[in-house]
Amino acid sequence: MVKRKRNSIRNHSAESALFMRRTIVVFLGILFAVGVLFTNLYYLQINSFDTYKTRSNANRISVQTVPPNRGLIYDRNGVILAENRPVYSLQVIANKANDLKNDIKRLTKLLSLTDDEIEKFNKSNRYSRSFKAITIRDQLTPEEVALFTVNQHLFRGFSIQASLKRYYPFGNAFTHVLGYIAKINNRDLEKIEAKGERARYQGTHYIGKLGIEKYYEDILHGQPGQRQVEVDSWGKVIRTLSFTAPTPGKDIKLNIDINLQLKAQELLGDNRGSIILMDAKTGAILSLVSAPSYDPNLFVTGISQKKYQALLESRDRPLINRATQGRYPPASTIKPQMALLALDEKVITEETQIYDPGWWIVPNSKRRFRDWKRWGHGLVDVFHAIEQSCDTFFYDTSYKLGIDRIEPFMRLFGFGEYSGLDLAEETKAIMPSRDWKRERFNQPWYDGDTISIGIGQGYWTVTPIQLTKATAMLARRGDNIKPHILQSIISADETVTPEYDTSKKVTLASERYWEIALEAMQGVTSKRRGTAYRAFGDASYTVAGKSGTAQVINIKEDEVYDAEKISERHRDNAMFIAFAPFESPEIVATVVLENAGGGSTNAAPIARALFDEYFKEKQQVSPIPATTSADP
Repeated sequence: MVKRKRNSIRNHSAESALFMRRTIVVFLGILFAVGVLFTNLYYLQINSFDTYKTRSNANRISVQTVPPNRGLIYDRNGVILAENRPVYSLQVIANKANDLKNDIKRLTKLLSLTDDEIEKFNKSNRYSRSFKAITIRDQLTPEEVALFTVNQHLFRGFSIQASLKRYYPFGNAFTHVLGYIAKINNRDLEKIEAKGERARYQGTHYIGKLGIEKYYEDILHGQPGQRQVEVDSWGKVIRTLSFTAPTPGKDIKLNIDINLQLKAQELLGDNRGSIILMDAKTGAILSLVSAPSYDPNLFVTGISQKKYQALLESRDRPLINRATQGRYPPASTIKPQMALLALDEKVITEETQIYDPGWWIVPNSKRRFRDWKRWGHGLVDVFHAIEQSCDTFFYDTSYKLGIDRIEPFMRLFGFGEYSGLDLAEETKAIMPSRDWKRERFNQPWYDGDTISIGIGQGYWTVTPIQLTKATAMLARRGDNIKPHILQSIISADETVTPEYDTSKKVTLASERYWEIALEAMQGVTSKRRGTAYRAFGDASYTVAGKSGTAQVINIKEDEVYDAEKISERHRDNAMFIAFAPFESPEIVATVVLENAGGGSTNAAPIARALFDEYFKEKQQVSPIPATTSADP
């Protein structure tokens, strides 16, 4: 039998009480929540008003650093050599972009971004802070600017920035003088931090890397300014609230003469080498050319790895400034100084003669040192020895002098020392001594070493700027002179022209010794037996000079030098030094041609052409305009 479930009687009073309790709990919960809400609103709107207002303004108001305009660089005639040109670049702030990866893909189609640009951007994005602007493409064309502007609403966080970029209008003609600027890297940042100049470089992306741009960076850079701007949620500037103008860098004028520079570059042609022209009275560098060269504009916006690697691996080494970093045996160009020392030390007199059969043997030895003239010069004195560049005379002279007297005397002329030129890219080269050889090779100094030094060979190397300075000191009869490229510093308030002190560096027992060496140098160009007579014999001005032919490889005693049978890279270097006019020197020249053969036949004609250009330009009423060449 199935029992039926009995229905309970509902207690309406208990249910009503339960409902009321639940209602009160819910009401209290709501009341508590509303209380918390109003408390929080009070905290945000009243207590924290200033704090959140500041944070809101920080999102709305942006403080931007305004980089200064870099100072311009002019030649001595006022022709601009380094200028600032307006360019437009496409940038993005990563944390403001909606979908950066997809945006870049769409930009690739819109502006035809290259693989290199994308790779470069991705690399920068990996190592850059998300709130920093990253450049995607430099130097947009007007068409690209217009195309992006029309579509800018599709690219949140992307913008076009106008700026001034360095431009070198004469390309590779001034590279080794001016150098170039390029983007600041980590090494640059470390140097900036060490100098305590971080604030000065805020907002600046470029710094001088080489040449004048690097040496006078502090003058050319200037001081940054600041502006407060209001921006929208896209980061677009709505209005400028305040502006503090930057202080532009100061302009500088160089001693370089554009006409002489272009002429020197033309004369070097395809040769590897260098040419320096210097004012004999002041030390002002009128021309400094190193060849081959390269276009510095490639580095301003960032050179591709492929192009940079090509420059690095080139056998011609275009990145080297041969005028200040090229190291060459001085060859016969130092024979005037060798004669001065021998006269001052009473090793020879102006009447001293030796017989030259075409060779010379070290006493108590069988080794022969050959003269360049195989059959010899016969009886020669110091005049004949310099004019005809007689090696035998200087073999004998240097043997009697010894390295312990040669080395300190040659240092007085600047050999083995920095020249003082206002370029950081310079080497001291080598002025050898007993101690130097012992330290370098752990070997003693031999008589044969001294004999080679006597004609500017062996361990001795010099730079073209050292030769130029030493030649100027000859022309000035021992007065020290500091070569310099800078002529003046120009600002809105004033023009400052630095002064360079001169002092007597080389003092001889008799002034007659200077006259002997200098008269012999004049004979090199004015007497028929002189090695450079063919180049200067018909000149309308007087010249003193000295040729040099520097061996690149050693030739054995029983061998004959034959340029046709030797690799081009192993042929002799051609060298020539000179100053003019002889009576009152104005200009000093040094010409070095690598692997070009004889100095008198190849380097001397170039010096003649440069002197002709210099004296022709002096007679002109006005300089040649910047847009034309200095060629006749």
